[in-house]
Amino acid sequence: MKFKLPYLLLGIYIVFFILLGIHPYDRSVWIAEMAPIVLIVLVLTFTYRSFQFSNFAYILMSFLIFLHTIGGHYSFERVPFGFVTNLFGFTRNHFDRMSHFTVGFYAYGIGELLLRNKRTNSKWVLFLFPVFAIFTVAAVYEIMEWIYAANAAAEQGTAFLGSQGDIWDAQEDMLSDGLGALFIMGLFWIFKRKYIRSLN
Repeated sequence: MKFKLPYLLLGIYIVFFILLGIHPYDRSVWIAEMAPIVLIVLVLTFTYRSFQFSNFAYILMSFLIFLHTIGGHYSFERVPFGFVTNLFGFTRNHFDRMSHFTVGFYAYGIGELLLRNKRTNSKWVLFLFPVFAIFTVAAVYEIMEWIYAANAAAEQGTAFLGSQGDIWDAQEDMLSDGLGALFIMGLFWIFKRKYIRSLN
C-alpha cells in the first residue's frame, strides 16, 4: 500500500485531539473553538478521494488545525507562550496571532484548486483570489466570534475572544490571516511557477 501523508496527519491529529480534549480550560469554550476545526478536518477527510491537494498543502493546512486545538484546550490567551512574549518584549500573548497567520496557509490549497480545475487564465486572479478568499473567511469568523461572545456568559465570551483588552483585536486577527495568505501565495508562486508561466 502506497504511503499517504494525509492519513498519517489525520491519525496523529485524532490522538492529539483526544489528549487535548481531556480537561480543557472551559468545556463550553473548547466546544466553540473546536467546532470549526472539526468541520475543516471532516471536509478534508471526506473530499480526499475526489480531490487531493499536494502533500505540502496538507502540511500547511495542518498548522492551523494543531495550533487551534492547543488554543482550544488552554484558551488562547492562556497558552504557555511566555518564552516568546518575554523574548520579544510583548505585552500580550501572541499565540492567537500566530494561529491566525496560519489561516492564510489555506490560500495555497485554494490556489491549487484554481490551477487544477483551470478556473482562470489570469495570473492576477490566481494570486489575488485566494488572498481575498482568506480575508473574507477571516471577516466572517470574526463576526461569528462576536455573536458567540455577545450571547455567552461574560467569562466564556472573553475567553473565546481572547482579545486580552485589545480593542483592535478583530482587525489585527484579520490582518494576520491576510498576511499569512500573502506570504503563502509568495511560496505558491515560487513552487508552481512552471504551471503559472502557461497562463496569460
